[in-house]
Amino acid sequence: MAKKKGPTPKRSVTHPQRRTSKSGLSGRALLAALVVGGLAVGVGVFALARNSADTVDDGSTAGPVHVHGLGINPADQGLLIATHTGTYRVAPGAAKAQRIGDSRQDTMGFSVAGPDYFLGSGHPDIGEAIEQDLPPLLGLIESRDAGRTWNPISLSGEADFHVLRFAGDRVYGYDASNDRLLVSPDRGRTWTEVHRPAPLLDLTVDRTNSDRAVASGERGLYLTRDGGRTWKRLAFRVGLLAWPSPRRLFLVDTDGSVLKSADEGKRWTAVGSVGGRPAAFLAQSDDELYVALHDGTIKQSKDAGRTWSVRSTP
Repeated sequence: MAKKKGPTPKRSVTHPQRRTSKSGLSGRALLAALVVGGLAVGVGVFALARNSADTVDDGSTAGPVHVHGLGINPADQGLLIATHTGTYRVAPGAAKAQRIGDSRQDTMGFSVAGPDYFLGSGHPDIGEAIEQDLPPLLGLIESRDAGRTWNPISLSGEADFHVLRFAGDRVYGYDASNDRLLVSPDRGRTWTEVHRPAPLLDLTVDRTNSDRAVASGERGLYLTRDGGRTWKRLAFRVGLLAWPSPRRLFLVDTDGSVLKSADEGKRWTAVGSVGGRPAAFLAQSDDELYVALHDGTIKQSKDAGRTWSVRSTP
């Protein structure tokens, strides 16, 4: 998709779906494409996700080693880990993650929208893609049973959200497959494309005002106060973001340094370090933070990022 200069006019992208869509490439079409060689790489990735990334030499599960997102389920306070090979849960007081259900779908975007209610996106497990005739891009999907099953909401076969953020009824989604930022006012049933300030690494929303969001791109941070219609350039910092309250915005940079801002990201103060490269970041409250490192280790801070301890290991 060619990049446009300047603000992109808003346009409706409305694709409500309650059943599995056959728009785009279906699972059977994907398999046929493999035979002719057209999508061999994509299917090979699915196969590796099931047969390699999810196992170790003795054939046992390797656990959550390629993390895309984190969350806390309000229903039971379990720590949720969305990964390349399925979704996992760490029970309160436990140290090891357990797979939720049998699915090994690649959940790229992930957000907890309520008790036992999750939003996601990504790619299906190759077996599920063939058996259920699923497209390679899941669009927006939801689980209302704490991650055991998932159902399509919209944009099936058309979008791959690598960033999903939820506040009120509004959902922000960065579709990495098409380099576009979409905003939904109704929990993902309908969408509007808005100007994205840069290819996005992450985005976080003010929980008290869903018009306000801060985005992290390859050249720095950007702020919107009007739901993504316009953006203002902020500091030249790159990293993962979390915004638990209006005057406490956090960033973990690519080296693992933790920074805090009290003015919407204009000025930053160094707080601490997670001790490695971050893969996912979550602020459950002003003081309770979680980070996933690239080896699958999950760390927790109870003092707003100053000190960190291991919450779970893969």
